Amino acid sequence: MKKLLMGNEAVAHAALAAGVAVVAGYPGTPSSEVVETVAKLNAEGAAQGVHVEWSTNEKAALEVVFGASASGARGLFTAKQMGLNVASDALLSLNYVGVRGGLVLYVADDPGPISSQTEQDTRRFAAFAKVPVLDPSTPEELYSMVAYAFNLSERYGTPVIVRPTTRICHASTFFDVPGTYAARPIPDGGFVKDDSHWVIFPARSFRAHAEINERLDAIAKAPQAQEGNEPRGDESRADESRGDESRGNEPTDDEPCFNPVIEVGEDPRLGIAAGGVSAAYVREALALLQAQNESLPAYKLMQVGTPYPFPEDAALAFAEGLEQILVFEELDYVLEDEFLKLAGKYHLVYTVHGKLDERTLTRGENSSEDAIRRLADYLGVAANIETPRTPDGVQAPVRPPVLCAGCPHRASFYAVKQALRSIKPEKAAVLCGDIGCYTLGNAKPLEAVDTCLCMGAGITMAQGISIAEPGRKALAFIGDSTFFASGLTGVANAVYNQHDITICVLDNSTTAMTGSQPHPGTGATLMGAQSKPIDIEESLRALGIQCVVCAHAFNAAEAQAAAKEAIDFEGPSAVIFEGPCIQLSKPFAPPVVDAQACTGCAVCVKAIGCPAMSMQTIEGREKLLMCIDQSLCNGCNLCVSTCPFDTIGGGQDA
Repeated sequence: MKKLLMGNEAVAHAALAAGVAVVAGYPGTPSSEVVETVAKLNAEGAAQGVHVEWSTNEKAALEVVFGASASGARGLFTAKQMGLNVASDALLSLNYVGVRGGLVLYVADDPGPISSQTEQDTRRFAAFAKVPVLDPSTPEELYSMVAYAFNLSERYGTPVIVRPTTRICHASTFFDVPGTYAARPIPDGGFVKDDSHWVIFPARSFRAHAEINERLDAIAKAPQAQEGNEPRGDESRADESRGDESRGNEPTDDEPCFNPVIEVGEDPRLGIAAGGVSAAYVREALALLQAQNESLPAYKLMQVGTPYPFPEDAALAFAEGLEQILVFEELDYVLEDEFLKLAGKYHLVYTVHGKLDERTLTRGENSSEDAIRRLADYLGVAANIETPRTPDGVQAPVRPPVLCAGCPHRASFYAVKQALRSIKPEKAAVLCGDIGCYTLGNAKPLEAVDTCLCMGAGITMAQGISIAEPGRKALAFIGDSTFFASGLTGVANAVYNQHDITICVLDNSTTAMTGSQPHPGTGATLMGAQSKPIDIEESLRALGIQCVVCAHAFNAAEAQAAAKEAIDFEGPSAVIFEGPCIQLSKPFAPPVVDAQACTGCAVCVKAIGCPAMSMQTIEGREKLLMCIDQSLCNGCNLCVSTCPFDTIGGGQDA
């Protein structure tokens, strides 16, 4: 059937078509929809014999998938680029052990960064880990690469990374996909005991290092690196006459080509190389330049879809006769480095341009608009570029991200800040944040997040601050999903070493920032079963936290009292603020402002900064008065408790 699918959804279908049996990951934009799509197809009965889960974190997810691979099942791991860091301990070791059933890591990079801490480039990580990586330029190519990656994985016994960037993940197009899927059966006997293979002793690692180097060389010279074959997307078809997991993985003459070369004109001296989505931008820009000019100088264009191991033979054929090469890629100068190394190794005379000499963008996302400017300059032709404008020519103001109206995190931050007012100035607190919606608590007027590094680091950074400055109180904010993903180790460390910190768990009953996925604290699983939720309070007490206080985030008096009790405790303590994400609950009736009694002091607006609140002119009053936008208000009533004159009331008690 033909379906309109975004890139991430297409990956789910491609993996299922390849017979994947186990899919595991941790939510992280821009990769999250892959697991969700597999779960949806499984719930609908379209995917048979498939296990899908949100794991506690990325390390757990990769180890689950690797265990399945050791038994001969095909497995798919999903994460964003930062999540690969969490899984790196497992990846760097399992690559030395090798895989049995195809193991594909779908790792989505985030140029910009749009929703990440860094612009980390997974191609660099792949080279460090000595793991092959595929770099798609379109959603269609992404679909084809996933199928190819499973076969490549089994053919060489290696994990394989498929690395799209944000635009490929979220772009949509039509795909012809089967209506139903079935996981490929594991080979007879399942896991085969062999401690010389599966146990990573030093001797095994030493032997495996040579195996890795040999297979990387073979992969770089694989048939798909040659010209003339376009991706077809059907590489996962198996030869049913074979009874083991290697069926369908032998090289064939029609292997897809992910490193195509196009030559335009006679005797070209100019080369253009591009990787990932940048190749699509370059193709579009060249088409526009061709339409705007009578002719273009002769050039060669190479798309590098397999950046590691670098397809040296194909690159040499591309570089033959060239005097200059302009490289387009997102994030790091990976391909640029490879062409420079190639020139040095073979004493070639071309000059390489790109990020290093700032002939292309050094950070953020590429685009067709940017590519056409740079290509016009490189090729020495004219470019007519129209800049989009609003009808009135006015540039729209930048809108910073904010916590949603009715977000329980705002109420939690407000409670802590109010409780901290009782602390002496010399013990002014440091507020350590974490990864999630609540990172937005750093903005005015809350100013409740002083640090943010990576998942779980708030708890351990607070411990370091408390050691360095024993006169200051250190608090750590962490969400409920992050608590299970990366917070437990830090809690254990605080108890073991008796660090005087207060852990504030912001429990909104979901993984909100990445799309409201379940986690161990909810008990909901993607296989449909409801397990017993893991209780955060019990977990804290079990780890040895003596002072654990719970409060409803929107009960201002209760929340502030709970925060003060935990902060005043000497030694590791915790307060759990409970309140559902607004995506999980129906809104209450909004409160009402008494326009005649309101003094216009703006204390409420300055205290919590809710986007449903604003200062406006009211007919009959000279001052600006506080108004509540009822279309935005969620009825949490937090503003009611902030008004010093009790002029906000009504609504429904949340």
